[in-house]
Amino acid sequence: MIEYLPLFLFALIFVLILFGFPVAFTLGGLSVLVGIWIFDVDFFYLLSLRVYGTMQNFVLLAVPLFIFMGITLEKSGIAERLLETMAMFFGKFKGGLALSVIIVGALLAASTGIVGATVVTMGLISLPTMIKRGYSVSLASGTIASSGTLGQIIPPSVVLVLLGSVLNVSVGDLFLAAVLPGLILVTIYVLYVIVYARVNPEKAPTMPAEELREFREKGLNTEVIVTFIFPFLLIIAVLGSIFAGIASPTEAAGVGAFGAVLLTAFQKKLNYKMLIEVARETTLLTSMVFMILVGATAFSLVFRGLEGDKLLLEIISNANLGPYGFLLIVMLVVFIVGFFIDFIEIIFIIVPVVAPIFVSLGIDLIWIGILLAVNLQTSFLTPPFGFALFYLKGVAPPEVQTIHLYKGVIPFVIIQLLFLVALILLPQLII
Repeated sequence: MIEYLPLFLFALIFVLILFGFPVAFTLGGLSVLVGIWIFDVDFFYLLSLRVYGTMQNFVLLAVPLFIFMGITLEKSGIAERLLETMAMFFGKFKGGLALSVIIVGALLAASTGIVGATVVTMGLISLPTMIKRGYSVSLASGTIASSGTLGQIIPPSVVLVLLGSVLNVSVGDLFLAAVLPGLILVTIYVLYVIVYARVNPEKAPTMPAEELREFREKGLNTEVIVTFIFPFLLIIAVLGSIFAGIASPTEAAGVGAFGAVLLTAFQKKLNYKMLIEVARETTLLTSMVFMILVGATAFSLVFRGLEGDKLLLEIISNANLGPYGFLLIVMLVVFIVGFFIDFIEIIFIIVPVVAPIFVSLGIDLIWIGILLAVNLQTSFLTPPFGFALFYLKGVAPPEVQTIHLYKGVIPFVIIQLLFLVALILLPQLII
C-alpha cells in the first residue's frame, strides 16, 4: 500500500488547495510531515540542501526583476499612451478599438510579461471607452482579458522563466521558441476581431469621424512614432540582448528593470512614492512565488524519495499510452486544473512530477515548455477562477456583469485550444 503513498499525497494536496488552504503551506507542510514519517529527521537535512540549491539558481533572479519591470511600466503611463494612440490609429476600421487593444496587449506582453498589470491597465482605460462607443460588452471584455494574457507566452514571460527552471532547460531557448507561436496567436486574435466586426458591424463600430480628424490635426504620425519608440527600445534591450547572446535572461531582466525606471523618469512619473509602491508590490508577488517554490521543493523531494516518478512511469508503461497519449493526458489535466488553481501552483506541483517522464519518453522539453505555457495562458481565462476575469471584473464599470466576461472569453478560449492542438500537430512551429 505504501508504494501508492506519493499518489495519495499528490491527490490530498490538490483537494486541500481546492478547499482554499494556502498553497505554499499546504505543499510544504504536508510534504514535511510525510517526509519526517518516512525518512525520519534526516529529511530536514535533505530539504535544507535542496532549498539552498534552489535559492542559488541564478535564473530565478529574473523573476523579481521582470515583475519590477512590469509594475514600473504600469505606473509610467506608457500603456495608457499606447492605448489612446492605437485607438485613434485603428479608429477608422470596424472593430478598430478591439484591434488596438490586441496590438497594445502584445506590445505590453513583450515589454513586461505581467498579466495582472496589463489586464487592469487596459480594463481601466479601454473598457469604458469601448462600451461608450457601442461595442458589445462581451466582445470588449473578452478582447481585453485575452489580450492581457499574451504576457504568458510572449517573452519576456515570468511563466517561461519558471518553466525553464522547473524543466531544467535554457530560458533563452524557451524565449526564442515562444516568439513565433506568440506572433501567430496575436494574428489569430486580430483575424477573429476583423471577422466578428464584418459579421456584426453594429457591435464593433468605427470611431467618430470628428475625433479622428481632431487627432490627425494634432499630428497622428508623429504621435504614433513617439509612442512606439519607448516600448520598442525596451523590447530590443531585453529580448535583443538575449537572442544576440550578449546577456543571459537574468542579466537582460536587470537591463529591463533599469530601462523601465529610465522610461518612467523620461515620462516625468518617477518619484519616491511611486518607487515605494513598486517595491512593495514586487516584494509581495516575489515572496508569494518563492514561498510556493519552497513548498514545491519539499513536495518534489518527498515524491521522488517515495519513487512516485517511477510509479507513474510504470502505470504509463502498463497502460501502453505512448508519448503522445501521455502528453494528451498531461495537457488535459493542466487545462482542467487551470479552472481552479493558479498557474504558479500548476508549474510547481504538476510539472516537476511529469518532467522526468517526458525525458524518459524522449520528448523535447523546449516543445513541452511552450505547450504548457499556451495551456497555462488558457487557465487565466477559464471560469470560474480565471485570474484575468477577476482582474477585469475588479476595474470594470457596473454594467459589466460576470456573465458578459464569461461569454466574451469563450471564443478566445476555443481559439487557444485549437492553437494548442496545432502546436502539438506541427511541432516545427516551435522547434
